[in-house]
Amino acid sequence: MHIREIEEKDNTAIEKIIKHSLESVGLDIPGTAYFDPQLGELAQFYRGQQGAAYWIAVDDEGKVAGGVGIGPYDQKNGICELQKLYIAPEFQGQGLSKELMATALGFARDHYDYCYLETSQKLSIANRLYSKLGFDLLEEPLEGSEHGAMDAWYLKKL
Repeated sequence: MHIREIEEKDNTAIEKIIKHSLESVGLDIPGTAYFDPQLGELAQFYRGQQGAAYWIAVDDEGKVAGGVGIGPYDQKNGICELQKLYIAPEFQGQGLSKELMATALGFARDHYDYCYLETSQKLSIANRLYSKLGFDLLEEPLEGSEHGAMDAWYLKKL
């Protein structure tokens, strides 16, 4: 498995992974990443923002296995957001989320003081991962949240 920054040729594959993942747990609803307008153009979206990047994991045949992004959230206070961590079902359980998170958090440390994320309690495996990686569960979202359907919020000092 190889982790690299997303390229335009990866847009369709990662969009399918994200949408399938959300559909599989009933989160293909407004207020989730499922309806983000930039979902089909993640390479261009992340390339167009300062302090942002999106990485994908690809197997030896070049198949996209998953991805994760970092984007600005509250730059005045040094806060970024971990965004769109999704792994295709056939690649789950192999430690890929941890590898992608290590890449994303390494980048975040170079640009920010804190990393915020929003998720759903339905995603119990992801929530356990965030806790293991030192994210603290918050009682409510930070101001400026765009994903109203999420019900779990985390913050990590970098």
